[in-house]
Amino acid sequence: MVEQLAFNQLVPRSNRGGPICDLMKYKNPKLTVDVIIEKGNEIVIIKRKNRPKGLAMPGGFVNEGELLEDRAIIEAKEETSLDIELKELLGVYSDPRRDPRFHTITPVFIAKPVGGNVKGGDDALDAFWMNINDIKSHEFAFDHKKILLDYLKWKKGKGTYWSTK
Repeated sequence: MVEQLAFNQLVPRSNRGGPICDLMKYKNPKLTVDVIIEKGNEIVIIKRKNRPKGLAMPGGFVNEGELLEDRAIIEAKEETSLDIELKELLGVYSDPRRDPRFHTITPVFIAKPVGGNVKGGDDALDAFWMNINDIKSHEFAFDHKKILLDYLKWKKGKGTYWSTK
């Protein structure tokens, strides 16, 4: 009740329930998508061209009006030269500290390659197959190590994961 009164006092009656952009500015997270491309006991890893540099999963920013699935397939092709088929949704990651540049929210898909040969392109200096047993011995950009460790758990028992699970 107190919260509703404060809202009613802040927002003119003509704007209640509608756009109130003139009175409130929202600083929303940016939407990105990442892909774990798997083949047997290997996954595709990229070496990032841009900051933050380092190893990462292929991925990128989603454009307005675009399906997450379409962006995942596009980013995989641009950064790894692989055509992929999405198989599963591993989870959604939203920790505000996961990207040092700004707050991002990222659904992570699991995919399989269906064509092409792995080769870095676009934002990736390099792309290569990594044995999943080597994940623990490498450092990754963003929160990608946590995501890849969740992927290893998923391989054993499925499930869905997120930043705090």
